Amino acid sequence: MTNQAPGGLETVVVTGLSGAGRSTAAKCFEDLGYYVVDNLPAELIATLMDLGSRSQGAVTKLAVVMDVRSRAFSTDLRGVIRNLEERGMRPRVLFLEASDEVLVRRFENVRRAHPLQGEGRLVDGIEAERELLAPLRDDADLVLDTSDRSVHELRAAIESGFSGDGALGGAPDLRATVVSFGFKYGLPVDADLVVDVRFLPNPYWIPELRPLNGTDQEVRDYVLAQEDAGTFIDRYASVLEIIGAGYRRESKRYLTLAVGCTGGKHRSVVMAQQLADRLAATGVRATVVNRDLGRE
Repeated sequence: MTNQAPGGLETVVVTGLSGAGRSTAAKCFEDLGYYVVDNLPAELIATLMDLGSRSQGAVTKLAVVMDVRSRAFSTDLRGVIRNLEERGMRPRVLFLEASDEVLVRRFENVRRAHPLQGEGRLVDGIEAERELLAPLRDDADLVLDTSDRSVHELRAAIESGFSGDGALGGAPDLRATVVSFGFKYGLPVDADLVVDVRFLPNPYWIPELRPLNGTDQEVRDYVLAQEDAGTFIDRYASVLEIIGAGYRRESKRYLTLAVGCTGGKHRSVVMAQQLADRLAATGVRATVVNRDLGRE
């Protein structure tokens, strides 16, 4: 399966919860060279892709931004995507979401009603939309939670996922984001896998290492010299190979691996880089994000 139409058109459908950042995502795709179409009825996606594939190279990348202004949106879009998949030209799907608290705050800041709110409360509209789009979220290639992401962080996540060329045939290209984090700041909400490396001795308790972080050679040497550190990396890397192969078979293109320690400063930073390097060695495009580095 490929995400390109016969004429070489790469297509992405951008969807998700109202207020989760679709407009920002649309601007990001424009900057990446995509031809962006907003609020296109689902049944016209195939027609647009056919037109784009016949443009003789004038349009090579297409992003379609969709929302719930069509009440039959979820069923229509899923059906269209499955039909395109049968034709060998399934688009990639990016789903944006955020927590209820963040969505409420965003709507209140712009003083707008939720499109599904009706005569009810704002939270009722958010709940209805979340339920309506749940099946589509499950089918998405990449889910991004924008609750704690700045505009720049959202842009970076989109560029990481979509700036390169897609797979042209066979198994899809697999991309991974390896996120180091501190448990005391909470789990990354969009993680597919979570690894806890607090079983390793904490460099924080070594006075000369405390002010350093996992990007410094002294900390890396200390962490990797600990008993079971190398064994853990080897064995978990083998697990990731199995998971990666399964993702490719299931045509999943994105993996977010979260690696956590207490504060996200020492152990998790070192181990995240090690696991990203192992992923890269197997052909996975791996990017490291040190979420909590510098928060102390």
